[in-house]
Amino acid sequence: MKPKAIVTGLIATYPVAGVLWDYAQYVVGLQRLGFEVYYVEDSGLPSYHSEPAAYLEKSLRWFLPELEGRWHYRTPDNQTHSLTELQIAKVAGDCVLFLNVSGGCLMRDEYMVVPNKVLIDTDPGLNHFVNFPKWDAAPGWQGTHGFRGHDYFFTYAENLGKPLCNLPDFGLAWHATRPPVVMDLCNASSVSKHWTTVMSWQPFQHYTKNISYNGVSYGAKEMEFQKLVALPQHTSAALEVAVGGANAAVLEWQQMGWHVTDAAEISGDPKTYREYIQNSRGEFSVAKNVYVATQCGWFSCRSVCYLAAGLPVVVQDTGFTEFLPSGEGLIAFATIEDAARGIETVERDYARHQRAARELARTYFASDVVLRDLLTGIGL
Repeated sequence: MKPKAIVTGLIATYPVAGVLWDYAQYVVGLQRLGFEVYYVEDSGLPSYHSEPAAYLEKSLRWFLPELEGRWHYRTPDNQTHSLTELQIAKVAGDCVLFLNVSGGCLMRDEYMVVPNKVLIDTDPGLNHFVNFPKWDAAPGWQGTHGFRGHDYFFTYAENLGKPLCNLPDFGLAWHATRPPVVMDLCNASSVSKHWTTVMSWQPFQHYTKNISYNGVSYGAKEMEFQKLVALPQHTSAALEVAVGGANAAVLEWQQMGWHVTDAAEISGDPKTYREYIQNSRGEFSVAKNVYVATQCGWFSCRSVCYLAAGLPVVVQDTGFTEFLPSGEGLIAFATIEDAARGIETVERDYARHQRAARELARTYFASDVVLRDLLTGIGL
């Protein structure tokens, strides 16, 4: 009999394909490691979709048809879809693993029976400066157990605890982890002339204003992209950004030499999103200012999909060069000059950097590697 596991996420809450790919790869990855996986979404947050349950069902079916009848979505007004509250409580009683990806699931009593409850901090900065302090200030919100109700704590902030990273640890023993990628879901397609990326401008409600912590202000990608907006004038490469919510800035970017497309057209479903990545020449992207400023070591789950497709990635250094190799397939930059050099380096021997990108994904981010490391770390 297969061991049972619950993976949580925010697919229905934030119904865009990039979010879907982030969480679904945990589900598919664990399924391939021999688990009977259930998906739970119980965040207490409203959805941006008019029919979130229907969107969730369709999305999960595209990734893993076996999830039919193996998911539970609970709305803020306690309506449930697919598995009922009683049914998911029974499933939890049989599970050996509760993987709370992003820590977005409310830790209700029925989930606390799982013996290995794992928090995966995918958004260091927002969590450490905002969400975790809020939980500590109001423990027991909605009758739940908060982020401290987990047994194990993993984070994408691989530099947490090192002198270069100023994120607080809240007295917890944090373990490093990375975004997993299911390699054969991201095979390369035809390569276009454009270096691309997908991003939201002032995404959702989290970064409509900057985060302030100990007198320091931290922001999202807006703060960093403005430093690089003149990049097309420093390189002969064709640069494209698929963006949502940046209407006022688009004309300026186009005048600078960027090709700009609407992220909504790309992010409507998982297939279109994957094709956009696969048909790119590579990814050029900045990171959220909070990741750069804290040098936490965060790495993008979207960038991992580019790498797995054999597409080189030139991305802003968040401190990940402390533990990931930079120079072939993946090139980190700190300044606009670094970024231009990085792109030109790839272009001089593109085929070599393609091979290196795929190999880097296989070595450091493949779902079997990442998830086995996590399971070993908790004794499973």
